[in-house]
Amino acid sequence: MSNIIWKIKTFDEFTVPELYSILKARIDVFVIEQNCPYPDLDNYDQKAVHIWAEEDGQVLAYCRVFDKGIKYDETSFGRVLTTEQARGKSLGKQLIQYAVETIENRFHTSEIKISAQDYLLRFYGGFGFIDTGKKYLEDDIPHTEMIR
Repeated sequence: MSNIIWKIKTFDEFTVPELYSILKARIDVFVIEQNCPYPDLDNYDQKAVHIWAEEDGQVLAYCRVFDKGIKYDETSFGRVLTTEQARGKSLGKQLIQYAVETIENRFHTSEIKISAQDYLLRFYGGFGFIDTGKKYLEDDIPHTEMIR
């Protein structure tokens, strides 16, 4: 894992290969691995700041970040993933740190709302996110609203 490069780009800054790699990673994890057919292309990518780690053109970890008023009244991030070959290398932790820093630096706030898959509540708790008690099924997967 020596040649990992972290990238932060808006939609218009993507190269075509980067966009393809990111969409492939999202489909591999959320649609195929989690066996969840859902509309990944939701017209929010154009409004997001995208953060990812790659090695040799392969996406290892990814999320997208939103300013206030796009997904929620607060800033937020979502589509958080680590690809299968990259798990267990703490890239997820680095990714969330970068997401929080990006929100603080670009959008000048530390108030963040997320929709977390329930098995990740403790993980996000480690970054100061608090369970709001609002629980729901999203694409048949239990989620909880969390705020920081």
